[in-house]
Amino acid sequence: MTFKQAAVLAPVSFFLGILFICFHVDYKLLWGELNEDVVADGFSFYATFFNSPPAIKALLHGMIGVGVLGLVAKLHKWDDSAMFFDGSSLGVYVFAIAVYTAVICPTMKTVVIPLEEDTYSDRLEAVRVLAAANVIIMICLGLLLTLQAGQVYAKRLEVQAAEEGTKAVEKEKKDQ
Repeated sequence: MTFKQAAVLAPVSFFLGILFICFHVDYKLLWGELNEDVVADGFSFYATFFNSPPAIKALLHGMIGVGVLGLVAKLHKWDDSAMFFDGSSLGVYVFAIAVYTAVICPTMKTVVIPLEEDTYSDRLEAVRVLAAANVIIMICLGLLLTLQAGQVYAKRLEVQAAEEGTKAVEKEKKDQ
């Protein structure tokens, strides 16, 4: 594994770990029976996230940057593998960042610091949208890991085919 690949896999794995922790609450909000305890757990859980120290938020945003830099660095070597696998991975990662900035950040504010005109049902809808956005990002990051694994697999097949071709050429020369 190269440094560039590690710069992609480490942030993705880090975020998947965080999202799997969130999934404990998200699952109940999306697919479980909604009752006061589940909703209160959701509000409390996301309030804790929202009110975390700035150092934690800086770490999260820094890891987003490391992932982008890793993908751009891998894309810098413009070959077929980079074009298909890394280009697609960058697109998926940018989509996940867009979901984070367009859905999760504003929705967390609605859940934790509601406006005067926000009702309880608005906050409940917001926390469920937040949970759905987390699931969408989990799917994106899973797809990104699959693309990176596919790239490694394709490279191994390419090396194996080249070795077989070399052996076949050497065998032909030896037979002549």
